[in-house]
Amino acid sequence: MKLRDLEIIVTAPPAPGWGGRYWTLVKLTSDDGIVGWGECYATSVGPEAMRAVIEDVFDRHMAGENPENIELMFRRAYSSGFTQRPDLTVMGAFSGLEIACWDILGKARGRPVHALLGGRMNDRIRAYTYLYPLPHHPLDEFWTSPKMAAEAALDCVDRGYTAVKFDPAGPYTMRGGHMPGMRDISQSVAFCKAIRDAVGDRADLLFGTHGQFSTAGAIRLGQALEPFSPLWFEEPIPPDAVEEMGRVARAVRIPIATGERLTTKAEFAPILRSGAASILQPALGRAGGIWEMKKVAAIAEAYNAQMAPHLYAGPIEWAANVQLAASIPNILMCESIETPFHDRLINGTIRVEDGYITPSDTPGLGIEVDEDLARAHPYTGDELHLQMQEDPCDYQNGNNFEGGAPAPREG
Repeated sequence: MKLRDLEIIVTAPPAPGWGGRYWTLVKLTSDDGIVGWGECYATSVGPEAMRAVIEDVFDRHMAGENPENIELMFRRAYSSGFTQRPDLTVMGAFSGLEIACWDILGKARGRPVHALLGGRMNDRIRAYTYLYPLPHHPLDEFWTSPKMAAEAALDCVDRGYTAVKFDPAGPYTMRGGHMPGMRDISQSVAFCKAIRDAVGDRADLLFGTHGQFSTAGAIRLGQALEPFSPLWFEEPIPPDAVEEMGRVARAVRIPIATGERLTTKAEFAPILRSGAASILQPALGRAGGIWEMKKVAAIAEAYNAQMAPHLYAGPIEWAANVQLAASIPNILMCESIETPFHDRLINGTIRVEDGYITPSDTPGLGIEVDEDLARAHPYTGDELHLQMQEDPCDYQNGNNFEGGAPAPREG
């Protein structure tokens, strides 16, 4: 069996657009006609430039190769060009292609991917969700309203979720880590209090940030949140400052989680060695793929750390997360996004039921991709999947920032 054909589909989810502005889906076909699907996550270049990168990585390192030879193809992509270090864009391309290889292998053998990774360790995987507006919530007001966040949290918990994530402490700026304004700290405390009051001990609070604070600012904010006992304090400072993140971890009595912007074991291992985080959140469509994150999970196990795969993408990356999670002993939970478009794109083949996901025994990734639907929603914009804002933190008027991909409005 050899890898033969590659197709790339860039799909834009319709409003409200949860999961980013677009999803980069890859379709690989073997010489015996088996189709595998993958997804490349959150690239740092535009979709057309990324299309060229994906094509180059495939043609140069994978075309004509047996899809079983994942280790060989990874080493080609990782080392060629005299690099032998993590390259965010190349690894993003390879990751989606690698996921598609596993889908092909599972289908060829009539087995789910987790069966090829050491077998089924977990019959159920705990799911968590970001807090998204309910239908009656005004989009412009939701992100700074503790009351609306509490309503959304209670709705999630009533549907079975036992963990909810929220991020009221923006903005994310391209200027690097900043000191949070006192208003941002007060608002973050108000969110934690309102959500904790609403859900009690029925759910863990997951406090999300996106690397936006200085070390001192992250410590100041984290210590203010301690009375509410969040399960984690996510990526409190920029992801490249490993030792500084360790300083935050030692100063704040909340577990540190990080990983959505990291790629390969070369970047995850120093996090564990330095004690910078005890929860790793790889995005499998960026981090090197399923096999590379199986290795990271094993390294994390040696440090008594847990895995919580990240998802701000489409459902194909979600499927890869679930297959990895089913096979490892140190899974904490998996992020989930439930929208009608996510569900339709994979024909309802992954579902969160009473707060848990049951891994499928269907061969491959366990999903059925609606290719016509994916092609019917092409991305026509010129922005990146996620973007940082240029304006600095506003200490006078406060901050109302919806994140790196504000929800598109209908019409």
